[in-house]
Amino acid sequence: MHDPSPIDIVYLWVDGLDPAWRDKRKSCWEALGQASRDTTGRHGNVEGRFRDNDELRYSLRALDHYFPEHGHIYLVTDNQRPAWLKSSDRLTVIDHRELIPTRSLPTFDSAHIESYIHRIPDLSDRYFYLNDDVFFGAPVRVDDWFWQGGIYAAWSGDGSVKAGPLVCDADPMDNACRLSQQWLDQPATANSATSLPKWQRIASYEHTSCTFAHAPRPMLRSLLFKLEELAPELFNQVRSTVFRSWDKPTIISDFVIRWALAHGVAKIRDYTQLHISTGDVDLPYQLDLLASLAGAVDFFCINDTTDNAPIHDPRLEQARFALQDLLPQPSRFEHAIPAWSALDLSDITSLDKLWR
Repeated sequence: MHDPSPIDIVYLWVDGLDPAWRDKRKSCWEALGQASRDTTGRHGNVEGRFRDNDELRYSLRALDHYFPEHGHIYLVTDNQRPAWLKSSDRLTVIDHRELIPTRSLPTFDSAHIESYIHRIPDLSDRYFYLNDDVFFGAPVRVDDWFWQGGIYAAWSGDGSVKAGPLVCDADPMDNACRLSQQWLDQPATANSATSLPKWQRIASYEHTSCTFAHAPRPMLRSLLFKLEELAPELFNQVRSTVFRSWDKPTIISDFVIRWALAHGVAKIRDYTQLHISTGDVDLPYQLDLLASLAGAVDFFCINDTTDNAPIHDPRLEQARFALQDLLPQPSRFEHAIPAWSALDLSDITSLDKLWR
């Protein structure tokens, strides 16, 4: 049976060039004790984690083009707003202060922030959670992402995450995979599930060593509220961070999906997908491949892996120009001002310095 209910969209976004925000980030980093700095995750405080390379503008264009029947859009930010963003009754900017307790702010860890997005008032039960560097690349069929009472998910990576304790210099999604396995392999009595209905208890969990990075994430709001009750220790742990921490990895982008798989609320589905890394030496080839697949790849990600490169780094310019060529039509959410790809960035001050 077709479900006619709306499917909302939630984005996290930050403008890493904003001077006030940069001052706040610097102050928070300097205020951390050495122990906290030592737990900062891999790439947890590099420019690429916070850089706005116009990805959100083009992700919205892709959304407009390939999924125009989407529901409301919620843009979660830290007292910021894109200069080009037009007011719309279909889009609401949500400040961190509206979702996250004051005692936990500020935070610069997306894993922390995303643990609250299901609390957005009036959010539909079915929604997509998108990082701004993830783009739909072909017409979206709702039945490819949601089924009656459940969601579909996409594996990514090569399935090589080894079980065991979390590793301090590991990829964050690898540690998230390990944490999920540790929790889901516990007997029901060890994770306080005994008071919940039988179908919610951890039973025979079959772990897969792949991750769920760099993809649209279909979510069920009702499921998130249930898991917040079921696994408060995991939510509390990830909600204690200021910067991304290797020992407190994301749970929304891994544990939630694995729990749903273990209990029949999620199914794995194959999608055509493409992952592009701006720091790779073969970036031009990857962008050419993307152009050749226009309209034929379910989704793609352009992951900023240039770390502390300045905004006018040629690799970032290549990515912006490729997005402009692929998605030239402005969305309904844009003012008529130039995209990054149309600007001369040669006079922008280098942002190479990383606070340590």
